[in-house]
Amino acid sequence: MSSQNDRSDPPDTPRQLYSPLPSDLPPSDAADGELRQERNNWQPRNSWQPRRTNTNTSAQRVRFSQDVPRDPGYRRIDPYVRSTADPPMHPNDDSQAARASSSTAAGGRAGGGHVKYDLDTSTEGGQSQSWASRGKGSQETDDTDRDATFRLDHYRAWVNRQRKRAKGPQARFEEFFNKYYERWIIEGLLRQKPLPPSRDGRHVPISAGAVRKVPLIDERSGGDYISNFIRSSRYTKWSFVPKQLYFQFSKLANFYFLIIAVLQLIPGLSTTGSYTTLIPLLIFVSISMAKEGYDDYRRYVLDKTENLAPAWVLDPDGTVESGEKAGQNHLKDIARRMRRREPEEGRMTELQDISERQSQPGWAKIKWQDLRVGDIVRLRRDDSVPADIVILNATGYNGVAYIETMALDGETNLKSKQACSLLADRCDTIENMRNCGAEVVSEDPNADLYNFEGRVTLDDETRPLTMSDVVYRGSTLRNTDEMVGLVINTGEECKIRMNANRGVRAKAPKMQGLLNRIVVLLVLVVLTLTVGCMGGYYLWKNSYERHAPYLHDAGVPFAHIWFGFIIAFNTLIPLSLYVSLEIIKVGQFILLGDVEMYDAETNTPMVVNTTTILENLGQVNYVFSDKTGTLTENKMRFRKLSVAGTAWLHDMDIQRDQDEKEKSAPEGNPKRTSRHFNRNAGASTAQNEDEPVTTPLIPSSGSAWTSTARPGQSLPIPKTEALLNYMHQNPNTAFSKRARQFLLCVALCHTCLPEVKEDGEIAFQAASPDELALVQAARDLGYLLIDRPTRTIKLQLQGPEGEPSTETYEVLDVVEFSSKRKRMSIVIRMPDGRICVFCKGADNVMIARLKNALLAKQKASDVERRASKRKSVEAERAMSRLSGTYSPRDSMSRHGTIFRKGSRRKSAEVNRRSIVSDDLDTWLTRRETMDLDRTAGFAEDPSTPRQSMVLSPVLLSGTSDVFDGIVDEMMAADEGAVFEQCFQHISEFASEGLRTLLFAYRYISDDEYEGWRKVYRAAASSLVDRQQRIEEAAELIEKDFDLAGASAIEDKLQQGVPETIEKLRRANIKVWMLTGDKRETAINIAHSARLAKPFSEIYILDATEDDLQQKITSTLIDVGRGMVAHSVLVVDGQTLGVIEKDESLKIMFYDLAVRMDSVICCRASPSQKAGLVKAIRSTVPSSLTLAIGDGSNDIAMIQASHVGIGISGREGLQAARVADYSIAQFRFLQRLLLVHGRWIYLRTAKYILATFWKELVFYIIQAQYQRWNGYTGTSIYESWSLTVFNALFTSLPVILFGIFEKDLKAETLLAVPELYSFGQRSEAFNFKVYLSWMLSGAVDTVIIYMMVWGFFKDILFTENNSLFPLGQLAFTAAVILINVKILILECHHKTVITLTGFAISIIGWFVWNLFIGGIYPLKFGPYIVRGSFMNEFGNKLGWWAAAGAIVAAVVALELGLKALQRIYFPRDQDLWQEIEREGGVSQVLKEHAAEEGKAAPGTAEDQESVDEDDLERRLSPILSAGSSGGPSGPAQRRSRGAGVPKPINHKGLRIRTA
Repeated sequence: MSSQNDRSDPPDTPRQLYSPLPSDLPPSDAADGELRQERNNWQPRNSWQPRRTNTNTSAQRVRFSQDVPRDPGYRRIDPYVRSTADPPMHPNDDSQAARASSSTAAGGRAGGGHVKYDLDTSTEGGQSQSWASRGKGSQETDDTDRDATFRLDHYRAWVNRQRKRAKGPQARFEEFFNKYYERWIIEGLLRQKPLPPSRDGRHVPISAGAVRKVPLIDERSGGDYISNFIRSSRYTKWSFVPKQLYFQFSKLANFYFLIIAVLQLIPGLSTTGSYTTLIPLLIFVSISMAKEGYDDYRRYVLDKTENLAPAWVLDPDGTVESGEKAGQNHLKDIARRMRRREPEEGRMTELQDISERQSQPGWAKIKWQDLRVGDIVRLRRDDSVPADIVILNATGYNGVAYIETMALDGETNLKSKQACSLLADRCDTIENMRNCGAEVVSEDPNADLYNFEGRVTLDDETRPLTMSDVVYRGSTLRNTDEMVGLVINTGEECKIRMNANRGVRAKAPKMQGLLNRIVVLLVLVVLTLTVGCMGGYYLWKNSYERHAPYLHDAGVPFAHIWFGFIIAFNTLIPLSLYVSLEIIKVGQFILLGDVEMYDAETNTPMVVNTTTILENLGQVNYVFSDKTGTLTENKMRFRKLSVAGTAWLHDMDIQRDQDEKEKSAPEGNPKRTSRHFNRNAGASTAQNEDEPVTTPLIPSSGSAWTSTARPGQSLPIPKTEALLNYMHQNPNTAFSKRARQFLLCVALCHTCLPEVKEDGEIAFQAASPDELALVQAARDLGYLLIDRPTRTIKLQLQGPEGEPSTETYEVLDVVEFSSKRKRMSIVIRMPDGRICVFCKGADNVMIARLKNALLAKQKASDVERRASKRKSVEAERAMSRLSGTYSPRDSMSRHGTIFRKGSRRKSAEVNRRSIVSDDLDTWLTRRETMDLDRTAGFAEDPSTPRQSMVLSPVLLSGTSDVFDGIVDEMMAADEGAVFEQCFQHISEFASEGLRTLLFAYRYISDDEYEGWRKVYRAAASSLVDRQQRIEEAAELIEKDFDLAGASAIEDKLQQGVPETIEKLRRANIKVWMLTGDKRETAINIAHSARLAKPFSEIYILDATEDDLQQKITSTLIDVGRGMVAHSVLVVDGQTLGVIEKDESLKIMFYDLAVRMDSVICCRASPSQKAGLVKAIRSTVPSSLTLAIGDGSNDIAMIQASHVGIGISGREGLQAARVADYSIAQFRFLQRLLLVHGRWIYLRTAKYILATFWKELVFYIIQAQYQRWNGYTGTSIYESWSLTVFNALFTSLPVILFGIFEKDLKAETLLAVPELYSFGQRSEAFNFKVYLSWMLSGAVDTVIIYMMVWGFFKDILFTENNSLFPLGQLAFTAAVILINVKILILECHHKTVITLTGFAISIIGWFVWNLFIGGIYPLKFGPYIVRGSFMNEFGNKLGWWAAAGAIVAAVVALELGLKALQRIYFPRDQDLWQEIEREGGVSQVLKEHAAEEGKAAPGTAEDQESVDEDDLERRLSPILSAGSSGGPSGPAQRRSRGAGVPKPINHKGLRIRTA
């Protein structure tokens, strides 16, 4: 957009400082000889420039044309990676598909890759062939292999250099320092020695109440085990003061002011007083320390709430009761006072209040902090687990307890835990536990959440303990009435605390580093001025002082003159900079209370916990996000199904939500009432036109579901209401039978339990939200689970006439789901006596178990091959768009032209404005659709399954069969066609980010079941390798299935998540997802949240399947070729642990990670999340990281990042209470960063620059005057005025400037996220900008002083030519100029407040002159103040004319410089400010700035038009909202510019037609 396109400065973002992939190599079309010569001559550079970034940065300047401009440096292809032999991408080239298959083989279908089946062949996708001839292809392959070999050698050499650098002098010094600090300070002084490992684990006997009398001894330390007390606050009452003093004076400016304050205290040195620096410094530091102390005190209060929570322990001897009676009353008083003082603290913990439960004999209530290792604790339903425990007994079915571990690993599935069989029967009563005598041996405390080793010994019999036997602190007991456990780890040795971030440091703004360097520079400037003035004094002394008799014996000692000038010039580094900065941050804190970041649903505003790092919000490069509760709502919804070759949309839940909103909406709106009347009338009309449909199947208030992964590209599919209608009208067809069998699979194949509430409604308790979604969908479709007594399932079905009927199914056996099997089965005896096996699981597991498996595998391979082809075509188009060679259709331009023809304009100005607004709309729409495939749908050939659906009717008038073209009975009878259609649907569902399951069934004979049952029961009761034997037994019956259908479940995203991630990507912010969930789930969410595109290359690192070094290297070469349109890296916690142990792998992995567009880390522990954040901070030192999460497992990550944000209002406030900022939903992040972050960064940067500039302008006048007073330090300014210069006359300009400045409107910043790179590149505040301001200030101060001196040197002797009028003239010019430049010339967003501040500052200066002229004491001296302004020079026209001329000259210079900069070197904000002034542009920007892509609210006619447009779509009882009736015409778009309201078309429709 400006000449900054030609900058050679490397950006501050995204990759490693010393990159092995050079970007300054010869062009890719160079000859081979030149290429080899360049390789030999190439030397690594000290800096690097990224080959490609993850987005279109704002370096792609705005030009309103049909092609999106291209930044020459945006996609730079390394010729070391891509040789001239590399062929271009081609739609028929299967190499991309082959690479996609290899890169995502481990990820399965969820990753969009090719799933390997037994019948896969290499005829169509297995080999990588180019479009050229085979001979030429082999030559190209040889060249590429040689090139890759060179790259590998080069890369290995680079890794070795990195390892050597890691062991360089600095690293060795740090290692030496840390070693002796640990030995002398930590171990010697503080006596905190590391504990050695135990001999064979910690031995914990099961003895009821014994540890309440005598605590167990930790053999590692020789003392008691640590208490269950935890502390997350940073300071104690002993460490707060020393740590804070160190932190405060680590700021270089504070340390500098401390030195100046000490010098001022020395008598005879200071000419400005003894305490003028010390007292303000102490006040400022005290305020900062108090603020930090208050923040930490809040953490202490929350820790105290958790430590004092009640727990029930087994104490049959009453040991606790005697010591707790007095303590209980005290505890109640404390709790009562805390609830009264802080009512919100009740919401800030998920601990359940069990203090009012009726106690049972033998159980005693104690505080969490008093728990000990060896205690036996009792938990009830929904209780939080107070420590790490081994399960002794549970009251669930078969002794199973269901545990929610979301706070630990982020998974929403409930974990089924079960006591060891050796303990379950011996610990069921208090008496049995008293006499148990068992001993539990557990591993030493560690941070591994996914592995546990232990054993239990009872009566000389030993059994192993695994993850199924332990429950960690931070978990919650669900769906289980009671559980009893043995405490094995307490306090800081619990798993969740071992994963917490230790040694948390106070965060500092990124600007502080540059600010410290500027302070160092200014110290050198002060020293230079001091040396110059001191030299000038000695020259003056030799030439004048020694010859002047009145100066005899008046010499000044060296020390006095040296320190005197240092003290005099120290104000070039103003203490007011930091004082006013704190005031500005308070103002910015108040303005952050933006109503647009307020969540009305949860009544949660945006909360600022610290103002220290506000400016960091405008410079973020990486966002590390949790998944569960942050991106998702923790709600699973059954969304689509495929049965008998037809796909159906299920959106009844959306309609119910809309109905509830309609009911809760206010009824007093007449427009709303009339609109509803019209809708109902239209519905009645459509109903009468089509007799077969008696009622509209889509409520008039409903809104259909659309895919977030492929917005605007989903083809219309029928709804499940139509499915039920068809089954009701045609109950005996092949399709209906298949559909009925599928719904029966969904209703029976689960482990859910129904519960009848007080109001009669049935709720379901499920081990996973997926199963809950399936059971709720079965209820919606007429198969209601009403009861599940022992080994039976009762379903309520709708009869042919709508009457309810109940059927009872006997549950014979259940084979549970496991991550290894990826399926579950249930054996049911049907009401007719037959035995049926129902099975559901992942498609790549289930296909091999179908009856006609060979045909199914072949069809699945065909579908995957077509999907790979489509993906390669999409990737080619995306690459073309990124490189600027793709030429889209001019549909938007034609629309704009036609629209302008049809509109009547009355002036050329209106025409011009309309052209600008329409072209801006076109450009913004194209920016938003650059990553979207312009070809909607999935059909590549007539055999694709949804081809017929494109021809299906939108309305049902004039046809005898409403389902004509929707249901194909012939297809339902063709097994091969059903296979192909079903697998195609699964591929489409997965590409939309939905979680797919395949359902199958088979009927077996009683004899076959009895034979299998014996094998299964023997395996289930086995004491050795039980799980393996159960899986082997399941294999015997899980075969020869008939395909029932497929389901697609949506992990419901929070509102606006995909749009927010897309805007962050456009803002050059890389978004990483760090989650504890499974890989497949994480990849699905990545697709739906648009972290992964439909054409993304997904590279999976798996330590169990790959050679990591080879895999990382090959992926680096693949990504480094620059031929990947969008790359996503997937790594799991186990693989990350392997990488962390190998230094070479670690260097290679993080070099790869920063090159990827997105990174997904699954199954990651909290400590691994924090480790990733720290690694990026060290790998890319210039980057700024932001972590966002909602749970306690995200706290370590939030504390490790530069900026930590907690999500509140959904799943508790564990993260929000320790984060720097908290918001209610992820979507508010875009406004927080793109708008407020940029504004705050700009304000802070300009405030700092303006402060330094005004100090330079004002005080360098003082330095220039020293030449005329013999360098004696005499001030040109009167002392009273000098004292209040910053406080009274120039504080308001910089403070108001730093609080209210806005260079661009909020809608502009949201509509054009690329403008956010302004802060990432530090364009507002860098050394170059600082020097330009200082150079401008130096010129200004010279002009001021020379014009002042020029006026006074020729003044008549009849006028007052003393020092006071001279100084006041310079003072007046400086004050007026400072206010004019800051609040008029530099301030873009002028408000009444800023203009009032401008007037107050200037008028206040002249009032001050009148004030001191009236009260100043009459005394002889260089400053004759009393009455001078009124009687001596203030009534002289020449003095005022000189002041006006000085200000005019400097302002003219500033305006000239600014005009030259805007004309010849325009910046992004300069051009967008011009665009904002155009008529009609504001509405366009508001539409594109909307978070959900919806048009901004317009006139009443606009809203009516929108509703009428949606009415036709909503009335269709068959089709979903994927069909909009064709592209929107030009007449549907808004006329902008003249202000004439026209119908607003939904922006999503414009995007689909872009």
